[in-house]
Amino acid sequence: MVLFYTLQSCEKKSLKTPEKKSNLKEIDSLIDLGDNYLEKIKYDSAFYFHNKAKSLCNPRTDNTRIIYSLTKMSEIQQNNGDYSGSEATAVEAIPFLNKTIDPSYECSIYNLLGAVYQKQNDYDNELYYFNKAFNLKIDSIRKLMTKQNIAVAYMAKKDYNRAIQILLPLTLKKEVINFPILFSKVINNLGYSYFKVGNPIGIDYLNEALKIKKGIKGDCGIASSYLNLSNYYKESNSKLSNEYARLAYEKGTKANNIDDRLDALAILIQTSTENQSKNYSEKYILLNDSITKVRQNARNQFAKIKYDSKKEKEENLLLKTQKAETALQLEEHKNRNLILYFIVAMGIAATGFISFYLIAKNKREKIKTSYDTEIRIAKKLHDELANDVYHTMAFAETQDLSSSQNKEILLTNLDTIYSRTRNISKENSTIDTGLHFVVGLKEMMSNFNTDAVTILINGMDAVDWNALETNKKIIVYRVLQELLVNMKKHSQSSVVVIAFKKNENKLQIDYSDNGLGAASYKINSRNGLQNVKNRILAIKGSITFDTKPGKGFKSSFAIPI
Repeated sequence: MVLFYTLQSCEKKSLKTPEKKSNLKEIDSLIDLGDNYLEKIKYDSAFYFHNKAKSLCNPRTDNTRIIYSLTKMSEIQQNNGDYSGSEATAVEAIPFLNKTIDPSYECSIYNLLGAVYQKQNDYDNELYYFNKAFNLKIDSIRKLMTKQNIAVAYMAKKDYNRAIQILLPLTLKKEVINFPILFSKVINNLGYSYFKVGNPIGIDYLNEALKIKKGIKGDCGIASSYLNLSNYYKESNSKLSNEYARLAYEKGTKANNIDDRLDALAILIQTSTENQSKNYSEKYILLNDSITKVRQNARNQFAKIKYDSKKEKEENLLLKTQKAETALQLEEHKNRNLILYFIVAMGIAATGFISFYLIAKNKREKIKTSYDTEIRIAKKLHDELANDVYHTMAFAETQDLSSSQNKEILLTNLDTIYSRTRNISKENSTIDTGLHFVVGLKEMMSNFNTDAVTILINGMDAVDWNALETNKKIIVYRVLQELLVNMKKHSQSSVVVIAFKKNENKLQIDYSDNGLGAASYKINSRNGLQNVKNRILAIKGSITFDTKPGKGFKSSFAIPI
């Protein structure tokens, strides 16, 4: 016998409130998707979208939406026989109940818990939660619905006289009479209770309930009336009982209600001929086995949806934490002030030396006419030193250097300037193209290998470097250096792969990283990558760039041997 707990299965009820939040539109869209799939009886999709909406809600401000989605999820699990899961989901909503002023949310949760405890034959807890719902300050129709639920709980306990005492006054309530769905349920249960205590008036209520339900669109609960009538006539008129059971089976099949179908088959087995009874028995066994597997699969699926959502949320939280820690480290590094006078003199001297050396080298070697070293170094000085030097000088001019704390800050500033100047010097130092070229090239590339970035090198030792001209060795060194500097500045990659191989009479080098990538116009606008291209083309080599935003960066260049 199908019992009545809430009207959620027959009418859609919105529990959303007009709160304003940045992602409110997305949450409400997910809730609407969940409701649409629930109306189409696509439970897995409905559960997924309501769970997704719940996970996006802010527990401090979106408690009504959380309760609404948890209510729907619990209802879905209950409809699929996952009673322990339904109970856990409903209980999950209880901590949010005190945060809302609308008791209708609390009423829905308590009614769901009462329903799930009835399915588990825990009638004391069933009554406990139905009574909690009834004692809330809810509107009159919810009050009457909950009163009906309490009566159903007593019917489950086979206390039919107590159920009659509750149901009979409800039949006189104007609100109940004007609400056909509720009225038909009340008189159907009243008629069945009268039947169970031996009062013949019960059949009149059962017939009247069936008549009302036939006039309600959607056949909501009509199988219950057929089952009650079938039980009523089972002893006195087996043929009529069999006919009502057959109708209940048809309606239960149409509504996809397994419990109604099983109850109907149980009566058909008892009221049919031997051959028919055997046929119905086989259907009962097949259906019972099938629904056991289906419900187990549903329980597993709902548990997996919850697990995957929780895992995704934890991973997102971890990524946010890591990002915050990285940002903090970068901020701390950026906030370290640079050292001033002594390092400034060294920086100017080193910069002058590097500029003179590179310009002289460009004059001696035709290939170095494209280097444009002065511009690159000037840009480094401006971007990496000038501003820090200016701020450090301003600090020295405006602060009391007799203070030990200010002296410490000044020394820290000077030390940082020194480190940056030393790095600039190292990037533009002389390249050993002799016996130690391979060692120097490996050392240069390994300098970019950090805790955050892994440099992988393949095929380098298989190359006959002695066959490569001096100026081409320099170009290989500088091109790879420029690509790695570009990676360090812009890509935020964690893995870099550099592969060397001989392709006919050319040396081919392939570079790739898993960083942010960039649009093609940004590549053309970067002086460093433009210099790389100029170096390769100057010796009749070829180079290609392959990158898109978010897809990493790849470059392949070949030089004649």
